[in-house]
Amino acid sequence: MTYDHLLSPLTIGDLTLRNRAVMGSMHTGLEDFFWDMPKLSAYFAERSAGGVGLIITGGYAPNKRGWLKPLASEMTNRLQAQRHRQVTDAVHEAGGAIAMQILHAGRYSYVPWSVSASAKKAPINPFKPTALSTKGVDQTASDFARSAALAKKAGYDAVEIMGSEGYLINQFLAERTNERTDEWGGTAARRMKFPVEIVRRTREAVGDGFPIIYRISLLDLVEGGQTWDEVLELAFLIEDAGATVLNTGIGWHEARVPTIITQVPRGAWTWATARLKKEVAIPVCASNRINTPELAEQILADGEADLISMARPLLADPEFMNKVAQQRTDEINTCIACNQACLDHVFANKKASCLVNPRACHETEIVLTPVRRPREVAVVGAGPAGLSAAVSLAETGNKVTLFEKNADLGGQFRLAMQVPGKEDFSETLRYFTRRLEVLGVSVKTGTTAEVATLAGFDEVVIATGVEPRVPAIPGIDHPKAVLYSDVLSGSVIPGKKVAVIGAGGIGVDVSVFLTHEEESLEEWLEHWGVGDPDSFRGGLTYPEPRTAARAVTLIQRKTSMIGKDLGKTSGWAHRSVLKQSGVKQISGATYDLIDDDGLHVTVDGVPQVLDVDHVVICAGQESVRGLYDELVAAGRPVTIIGGADVAAELDAKRAIEQGVRLAARTGS
Repeated sequence: MTYDHLLSPLTIGDLTLRNRAVMGSMHTGLEDFFWDMPKLSAYFAERSAGGVGLIITGGYAPNKRGWLKPLASEMTNRLQAQRHRQVTDAVHEAGGAIAMQILHAGRYSYVPWSVSASAKKAPINPFKPTALSTKGVDQTASDFARSAALAKKAGYDAVEIMGSEGYLINQFLAERTNERTDEWGGTAARRMKFPVEIVRRTREAVGDGFPIIYRISLLDLVEGGQTWDEVLELAFLIEDAGATVLNTGIGWHEARVPTIITQVPRGAWTWATARLKKEVAIPVCASNRINTPELAEQILADGEADLISMARPLLADPEFMNKVAQQRTDEINTCIACNQACLDHVFANKKASCLVNPRACHETEIVLTPVRRPREVAVVGAGPAGLSAAVSLAETGNKVTLFEKNADLGGQFRLAMQVPGKEDFSETLRYFTRRLEVLGVSVKTGTTAEVATLAGFDEVVIATGVEPRVPAIPGIDHPKAVLYSDVLSGSVIPGKKVAVIGAGGIGVDVSVFLTHEEESLEEWLEHWGVGDPDSFRGGLTYPEPRTAARAVTLIQRKTSMIGKDLGKTSGWAHRSVLKQSGVKQISGATYDLIDDDGLHVTVDGVPQVLDVDHVVICAGQESVRGLYDELVAAGRPVTIIGGADVAAELDAKRAIEQGVRLAARTGS
């Protein structure tokens, strides 16, 4: 298809963007310390060279009480502005444009001196904020404007004022968090005064023509959020105060509705953006779960937005827009919205990266340098680790042969993409498969590599992955006992009553798979309690129950909460789906027997029998490393990566990173 709308330029203020793609704001951890400026510059420059129209930085606080965490990023003085020249110069030299986001964390700040509209603690933060004084509110509005002026001096092409996601400005706008009785609260009009004053003063500080983007919360998705009439009124006031673009945000961080993770349908929120666009005269930017050029083009063609924000998709593939312009969209490394290396890292106070692109935020550290003397390299196993290694080694100029014993590439990823909500994992296999073709890697599927097969290669990489661990439970050979791999592959169709043994990530995924009924976007919104914001404040209503395809009991030996070790920013949503689907959960169980009657367990010293048709075994994995051991015994130089190296809970993030780093080490 053509991408005429996505590739068309747009002028905002005095700035003309080369296309409609925006790399949305995302904190990476590189913003906080000046010594990381070279890394931040390289990170943004690579995406600028990749063709994106506008980059928006992670959030910079307008004062110290707005920090996200101790010593976090801020833009408060001329020295900081001067240091940022390194970033803006790098982006401009690469042909792009960049905006700095100004973000005051409010009660989301992880510092004991945090402030908010009122002294109400956030449920996701241990620190209770102090209510800003009337004078303090006024000063904070001026601090935003000062930061914007400093950003302009630093060479930024625009600023974005963060007014969504539950940060300080959002806290002023919502009844939930603003209990003030002075001029900054008490009525909807007075609650809106703070963001309007920020935009008005910012416009005065930066002058006419300098673009001001305001990120507006369309759906707060929390109790006591804004009504749709209030959102519209705010949009009109922000437009009149001098904003150039309205970017859109969905949900507060404390909302119990997922908004960006993989189980959220693609483009789930564009209906709200389209509703706003009909009402305002300035450009509107759509965001959240837009990860393909086809979807971006459709949104623009349908008139639902003027710009498309894609934060993590540009983390996954910095060349995204170049590939669109060159009609190479089949080569895009698509974001799968897993959160495992980006948001999970940031919320654990680590540097962000990307599961499908480990070089993200590590551009100066992981460098794939062309080799001086190409080597003949055999990679055995075409799961995530093997695919990553084969592609990365070929990208450095080596001649690579990839062996896979099965008929299809993908390994455990091929199973993962069968899980409802993880369909995007198939995009990663599409990407790797296409890269193998482009790079000329010799792919031998249906081929079991042996020591003799590998005799002529200079190097061998073993990425033979894992196999399901079979626990020593009496009756494990009973026909009712089946492996998770057989269930997800479709070779076994379980009955209507199922017990799942093992409640790690795979056990949770299998339980979702077993209970899932196909649903439309409308049904997905209903199940999560998202309603029409015209009728429900904040767009939040009562969730509709799901109809489960099967009765599932999920069991673990541990006494801890099931799903406790799932991803920091997505685990809660996966646990919610189990609850919505009526999955019965049992912890602290001993597995006694599998027989015709079902699964015999003992819980709290009490034996019981679960009358089930099948027992799905999700009891971990074991490394497949027989060939590696044979090669070592034969004295052959060999490297082992991925699950074959360590068979912990399935870890595609580690597997793919190992493959890339292997190639980076061997390049010269």
